[in-house]
Amino acid sequence: MATSEAFLQVLGGSLPSLFGSDDSFRKLGSSHTSRSFIRIRKKRGPICVNFLNCSHISYRAIRVDCFQSTRQCVHGDIGHSNLRSVNCKCQQADSASSFASEKGNGSWTIDNDQSFDTVHGNTPSVMQFETVRELKVGEENFQSNGSLPPNGLVEDTLNRIAGNSIEDEAWELLRESMVYYCGSPVGTIAAKDPTSSTADVLNYDQVFIRDFIPSGIAFLLKGEYEIVRNFILHTLQLQLGMDSWGNFMFITGYSWEKTMDCHSPGQGLMPASFKVRTVPLDGDDSATEEVLDPDFGEAAIGRVAPVDSGLWWIILLRAYGKSSGDLSVQERIDVQTGIKMILRLCLADGFDMFPTLLVTDGSCMIDRRMGIHGHPLEIQALFHSALLCAREMLTPEDGSADLIRALNNRLVALSFHIREYYWIDMKKLNEIYRYQTEEYSYDAVNKFNIYPDQISPWLVDWMPSKGGYLIGNLQPAHMDFRFFSLGNLWSIVCSLTTDDQSHAILDLIEAKWTDLVADMPFKICYPALEGQEWKIITGCDPKNTPWSYHNGGSWPTLLWQLAVASIKMNRPEIAAKAVEVAEKRISQDKWPEYYDTKKARFIGKQARLFQTWSIAGYLVAKLLLANPSSAKILISQEDSELLNAFSCAISSNPRRKKRGPKSPQKTYIV
Repeated sequence: MATSEAFLQVLGGSLPSLFGSDDSFRKLGSSHTSRSFIRIRKKRGPICVNFLNCSHISYRAIRVDCFQSTRQCVHGDIGHSNLRSVNCKCQQADSASSFASEKGNGSWTIDNDQSFDTVHGNTPSVMQFETVRELKVGEENFQSNGSLPPNGLVEDTLNRIAGNSIEDEAWELLRESMVYYCGSPVGTIAAKDPTSSTADVLNYDQVFIRDFIPSGIAFLLKGEYEIVRNFILHTLQLQLGMDSWGNFMFITGYSWEKTMDCHSPGQGLMPASFKVRTVPLDGDDSATEEVLDPDFGEAAIGRVAPVDSGLWWIILLRAYGKSSGDLSVQERIDVQTGIKMILRLCLADGFDMFPTLLVTDGSCMIDRRMGIHGHPLEIQALFHSALLCAREMLTPEDGSADLIRALNNRLVALSFHIREYYWIDMKKLNEIYRYQTEEYSYDAVNKFNIYPDQISPWLVDWMPSKGGYLIGNLQPAHMDFRFFSLGNLWSIVCSLTTDDQSHAILDLIEAKWTDLVADMPFKICYPALEGQEWKIITGCDPKNTPWSYHNGGSWPTLLWQLAVASIKMNRPEIAAKAVEVAEKRISQDKWPEYYDTKKARFIGKQARLFQTWSIAGYLVAKLLLANPSSAKILISQEDSELLNAFSCAISSNPRRKKRGPKSPQKTYIV
């Protein structure tokens, strides 16, 4: 690797709101023709050209500002089509925007003696330079006295070189997976497996909302904000159903053409994925245009709409603001509208007595039939996290008062419900074992009429004496005792669990390391469905066979959630140990999507290689462990007022206090 590198990073100017005001928002109606694409016209309107003066090669960058009807000159590095960053020594001809200059996020170069962007921890090349210097020093010492450097120094240096080489490879692969739209990066494809044929690609060449989250976090931790900003705003356009110039395209109140059998889902739904397509320009076969083609679930396997996409979008939006310091994005009227639409969709009243979200199978990371229909833990953890993030970002105004009140009430009820009824440890297991059934009263202990015979033999043997976890699902007469990793880890991150419960989850992970980590972290769930149970619950799914894919498979992307959870509880050594396990083979195995068998010894039988979120998950874990304080962009702490309201709910719980005369109803102002 050369000791002198130059990187070019160009951030466009701040994009104005798509709506001029609330009045203009209301004036936009259903008169606009509905289209199923966002279109970027390439031969219409002025196009601005910027020249980047390079010492070796001149790149001409052309970018159209997709968010304005009048195009403006902005900077972007789009002159190369192989999706890799420019490695020559470049200088920007024009100055970047004032915001980019103030935040240190404009054009910059790196050389041996030049300064680095230490404000955002963007110092990856420092390690590389230090390694090179150590090697040079060792070489000079050897040449001067003819003796080898100490064994410890050699071993340490070689280990650092090996670690850096894996990270360098991961960054190169991540950048190769970047997708460009209108000359600007807007996301990363799910996988870029060179061994897959065109017929086997399916939708792995699309940008998935949930898959991009670790990629986006990796770019944020590196101080590269443009791709995350573009992703947030373009997916917002897809949610709101607008064209490239900010015009609404509604059909009878529903955006886009996200229908199946003439039925449209509720407003606020985020797409599962989108794809950039190049199509002939209308009326002009000699010209082409780029379009964003979203999938809201109408083309997905199983035809299931994604519940988690909007929740992840809110979490990433907050992380972007905290990392970049650019709060102008979350304060935009269109972004505020997008947040409110997601919240209203999730907070809508339905035929359910529980504060948890009622969703169907396949609506989250486990996107196939796996018996998680009902109130799966993963969705509840993301829901809780998104509510906290949204409350932090919503601007105070008259129109938001009712929504914020509903949000606060839901947070209290959701926290109480999950902590009280989803938690399982040896003490709770003994309590369930002695449950009385068919109880009818307000004072019932067994509120959900759980039958003790549901306790499986595997759980009796598996539950450690120290530790516990949140069960996977809770419904009337049903407790899913499986351990689901993402839901438990993210419950720690967003403070859905108490501190004691969070430590207990990590205690369980350490106690059951050989089951949950083994040869490759991290099990998506434990244990796998087998035998007749597998046949009934999965429908004999040939991809979800025992200890494969979503049925007990091991997913390297979960490394980053493990890192955030471990760092939050001041136990980073857990994640560091898992990363060390992954580094032994993940690069040699070509970054698979998942691993099979109980010990994760085989690459998944249908796993894509060079899976982007496997690559990004590893990088985020490494970056967080190198700078634990950066995890704050993802962590949500429970504030004192919310905790006080939760304590009041606990004290009035009939399980802890017998029901007496009704007292005046309390209202908690959170």
